[in-house]
Amino acid sequence: MLYSFLLLVVGVYALVLLACAWAWFHLPSLHNNPPAPKAFFSVIIPVKDESANILNLLQDLERQMYPKSSFEVLVIDDHSSDKTPDLVEEFQRSSSLNLRLLFLASFPENRLKKGAITLGISLAKDDWIACTDGDCRVKENWLESTNQCRYEQNAKLVSGPVTLSTDASWFQKLQALEFAALIGVGGACIGLQKPTMCNGANIAYEKAVFLAVNGFEGNADIPSGDDEFLMHKVHQKYPGQVAFLKDRQAIVSTNALASFSGFIEQRKRWASKWKHYTSLMPQALALLVLGVNVALWLAIGLALSGIISWTSLAAMVLLKLLPDALLLIQVLGFFQKRKLILLIGLLQIMYVPYVLVTAILGWRGTYAWKDRQHVAS
Repeated sequence: MLYSFLLLVVGVYALVLLACAWAWFHLPSLHNNPPAPKAFFSVIIPVKDESANILNLLQDLERQMYPKSSFEVLVIDDHSSDKTPDLVEEFQRSSSLNLRLLFLASFPENRLKKGAITLGISLAKDDWIACTDGDCRVKENWLESTNQCRYEQNAKLVSGPVTLSTDASWFQKLQALEFAALIGVGGACIGLQKPTMCNGANIAYEKAVFLAVNGFEGNADIPSGDDEFLMHKVHQKYPGQVAFLKDRQAIVSTNALASFSGFIEQRKRWASKWKHYTSLMPQALALLVLGVNVALWLAIGLALSGIISWTSLAAMVLLKLLPDALLLIQVLGFFQKRKLILLIGLLQIMYVPYVLVTAILGWRGTYAWKDRQHVAS
């Protein structure tokens, strides 16, 4: 009886992943015909202690093919203790970008990343907001592709692809594989008109829409979720007008985490926002991912105790892995990282305890982010 229930949970998960694989395959590509009218973009970059990365991003923005008269860059410094502001000011003196540096400390009513973004939006010119992070790299057609997508898909919010840059470390490659799965499921759910996940390193939306949904009101005190909570609100007010930008020219890259402790802290932060979702689909997906991993954990226990055969356990694992692989092969192909699929077995072995631990710690524990301690509420 228990095994049948666990198999049912895994079967439901498999059907959802098959639907995601189908939806990813059918996500629209850009046609670029006719060319979209040029919207004005305010690129908002909240930063804290990004002296090692910020110049790379600013140089990427200076190389944008999008007309410089059609976008501005607002860097909002969130109490950096390094030379980040100095580097931005030095770059500003010799750059052709329309670049402004703002200090969150000068606006005490705004706090943390959401406060920095809200401040940037309040001072941005009209039309569109494009957000990325200070440790990211963007391609030269990033804004061009985003503009074309919002035009072709009549979007109010555009979620863009993000990938992790990796070195030879197997740990970072596993991160990149898991992250590709998250981006793939997020993009596929948008394709199914059931938005669940997106990433604040690559997101754009109309300024008027941000104001119409009252921005981060209702979740401003939750440190994470500047991306997903907003997307859910936009989808609720403007159903069918959230788009995923499936274009390699729009890929934003950021570094995988070097340490295991940093990785766990990040995932605890991500997990801490699940219970604050008010939309049904993101809640259901989070519970399904947790449920399928609990099911596999229990099935391993049943096999070890001799209640079920190892063949039955293998069948359950394959029922989960095959739909995972079907989606991941497509997503990794898009990111031109298909060789990472070879690590799917190792990732699954680590994923069961990892999901359980981060879910528990993210529910009521504490986590560190940007040298600040937060309590999951």
